Amino acid sequence: MAEVVRPAVGRRRGGLLRHRDFRLLWTAETVGKLGTNMGAFTLPLVAAVVLNASAPVMGLLTAAVWLPWLVIGLPAGAWVDRLPRRSVMITCNAASIVLVASVPLGAWLGVLTLGQVLAVALLTGVASVFFSVAYGAFVPSLVARDELLEANTKLKGSESAMQVAGPGVAGLLAQLFGTVSGLVGQAVAFVVSIGCLRAIGAEERRVPTRRASLRHDVLAGLRFVTGEPLLRTLMIFGAVSNVALSGCQAVQLVFLVHDVGLDEGTIGVLYAVASLGGVAGALVAGRVARRFGTARGALLCQVCAAPFSLLTPLTATGPRLVLFAIGGLAVGTGVVAANIICNAFRQSFCPPELLGRVGATASTINFGAIPVGALLGGGLGGLIGPRATIWAMSALVVTACLVLVLSPLRTLRDFPTGAA
Repeated sequence: MAEVVRPAVGRRRGGLLRHRDFRLLWTAETVGKLGTNMGAFTLPLVAAVVLNASAPVMGLLTAAVWLPWLVIGLPAGAWVDRLPRRSVMITCNAASIVLVASVPLGAWLGVLTLGQVLAVALLTGVASVFFSVAYGAFVPSLVARDELLEANTKLKGSESAMQVAGPGVAGLLAQLFGTVSGLVGQAVAFVVSIGCLRAIGAEERRVPTRRASLRHDVLAGLRFVTGEPLLRTLMIFGAVSNVALSGCQAVQLVFLVHDVGLDEGTIGVLYAVASLGGVAGALVAGRVARRFGTARGALLCQVCAAPFSLLTPLTATGPRLVLFAIGGLAVGTGVVAANIICNAFRQSFCPPELLGRVGATASTINFGAIPVGALLGGGLGGLIGPRATIWAMSALVVTACLVLVLSPLRTLRDFPTGAA
């Protein structure tokens, strides 16, 4: 019978931030996420403001970032399990620096096109696939199993904080130095991230495995995820939820710029305030897990937060701008808190030699749903308008919770720690 996990108390005085190598990883991820969120705000803004992109094109741009998960997500997990994961992360950051720097360079030379912006989105998406898979598998090699919840809480907390800071900083830079300047900041942030990753001294705890074919390795990860009811449930819910959320996000900028009539700085502030939900989610994840249990806590976070997504399409100028912020705060809090708990479960539940492949399999299905939702949202935006599209996608966010409510998850208080 599998042992049951309960939120652990960190064994180090002062927590994991006193752990030098974890602190370096945390710094690298925090600075890197600042740059990523600056770029995630700036690249669509460049398309919408500088290149006057339409709603379908904005949907295509969002899809391009996530499409690589559908194409290379599964083999990426097998490759990462064969390679030094820290080296993979450094290489991905270096490639991203070159890619994002090409956009401001093209703008300054007067040769920037939508084709180049879409290409940069696609190729940085490829780098993100390998970085994300390597990063998820690298964390358990630095900390003990009973420190995974604390590690994920700190990492996700800083990531959420950067989701607040990134759009705000990018919006400010856009007003002071021009729309494309946020991408220069993203490139600088990746340089700092590489320096921190290179300074990590610990050797990875790698589990020796028999070298098999790539197809065999991919299928092993796929079989493990689909064969475990809890992992399968979380994967299906993540896919449906991501279709809905990405459908909203694909037309959100067009909605705020054209339907609501906001300027770049106001949009940046709204995104920053809404993103505070991620910080709140990181702060409450541990408390929720201790109070309600890890499985029940994750379920409650998702089910209670989803209805707040229905506030977004009610946004308008004046006092109704606050509805966008409240909706984003509530949904972000629930989603981030649940993700922290579920990530710790997945990392402690999976065999170490399968971590890369299991993470890649779940991410391929979850993140692979994002371009589907983005294209759906962009297409609907062109047909029925951004506001009506956000209404439809928000309703799907609420409906997706049925996947969790009708699953074995509803009968559990805590997640198990290891596969039977």
